[in-house]
Amino acid sequence: MMKARFQILSISIILLSLVSCAQTNTEASVNGTSNKRVDLDSMQVAYFASGCFWCVEEVYESVNGVAEVISGYSGGKEVSPTYEQVGSGMTGHAEAVMVYYDSTVVSYRTLVEVFFNSHDPTTKDRQGPDRGRQYRSIGFYTNQKEKEILEHTIDSLIRNDVFPVITTEVVRFDVFYPAEDYHQNYVKLHPEQPYVKAVSIPRYQRFVEKMPFVLKQ
Repeated sequence: MMKARFQILSISIILLSLVSCAQTNTEASVNGTSNKRVDLDSMQVAYFASGCFWCVEEVYESVNGVAEVISGYSGGKEVSPTYEQVGSGMTGHAEAVMVYYDSTVVSYRTLVEVFFNSHDPTTKDRQGPDRGRQYRSIGFYTNQKEKEILEHTIDSLIRNDVFPVITTEVVRFDVFYPAEDYHQNYVKLHPEQPYVKAVSIPRYQRFVEKMPFVLKQ
């Protein structure tokens, strides 16, 4: 199933409309929960949604103190949804990531800063070329402190005119379903995929320019 195509504004955009984050690719499967080099049980976990999970995973994987990032689905009602079901927009789930991090190295507050510096929180149910409820911006909280950090950050960004409006939802975390294997580590495994080259990598590079000090060495 294809995600929303780019508007036809130029020849380059026409070419980009032939591919999208939603394009299924089974050429190189990878198990998102295998080959761990660290004890994830000792890590804290945070959950975010901000558009195509290929892009979001790549951003958080680059942050110092983050041990692992899993792409998946959260925020909906369907139990164990498939990619096709989520892509239909009928399950209520958003494409999301589960971030394992070492809180002695990177704080939850910093992860929230990464969140707001790596996507556009002003576009409701849309991120870049991808449209639909499955691409909405969500900060999931697992406790009151995380909720306060999310809400305070949003208030501060609006008060300081960083964004004119923020559509990000602040939602109590319920359950996270890992996405199919072929979605895991997608950008690293498929750097030449057209959507990755046109959307994921530029988005990652914009984030790097804003927060180079949080990157792994």
